[in-house]
Amino acid sequence: MKIPKHIGIILDGNRRWARAKGLPTFEGHRQGFENLKTIAQYAFDKGIKILTVYAFSTENWNRDKKEVVYLMDLFRLLINKEINILAKQGVKVNFFGRREDFADDIQKSMTTALEKTKDGKKGILNICLSYGGRDELVRAYKKISQAGITADQITEDIISQNIDSAGMLDPDMIIRTSGEQRLSGFLTWQSVYSEFYFPETDWPDFSQADLDLAIEEFDKRHRRFGAN
Repeated sequence: MKIPKHIGIILDGNRRWARAKGLPTFEGHRQGFENLKTIAQYAFDKGIKILTVYAFSTENWNRDKKEVVYLMDLFRLLINKEINILAKQGVKVNFFGRREDFADDIQKSMTTALEKTKDGKKGILNICLSYGGRDELVRAYKKISQAGITADQITEDIISQNIDSAGMLDPDMIIRTSGEQRLSGFLTWQSVYSEFYFPETDWPDFSQADLDLAIEEFDKRHRRFGAN
């Protein structure tokens, strides 16, 4: 069976899961956070080398203030506590997105997390926070311009070297839970040849067996990359 080297997951359905169970929105996010730990560990054990998760978009800042504050506290928990576990497991962590949008303490914790996990060899976990695919490209183009690269020198490789995932394989498969069938700005540049998979399951209920089903579906796909 072909195991995708890089999987991207849009962690969708936390609020829907909570509403369906008559629970506060916060509980959906908490359960989603717990599930991320479970699925990430299982994915790396399966031989997946890179896992990129869409946790918080640039648009998510517009949500209810109390919800945003709660999410920030979850991020603090992830970055300050769970990072130590990931480091022991040999997982390297990256953060994609606008790190400058976050409070100073979160930014400092991100820097510490990057340092703690930089030598991880088991797998790479990319966490997209305050991230948007178009914003990523705008930031990349600004870096290219600031480097003095002229328009006639710009190539696809130059752009790939200046996006958040520089130096990494593009995702083989992108999963969006909860049944929504759109990418919503996730890995806009990197996803051009990704296989898409849209299970109906909300993220807190997305299980190890569900990931196995996604991998089985990937194994059935014939990837031509534009060739016959």
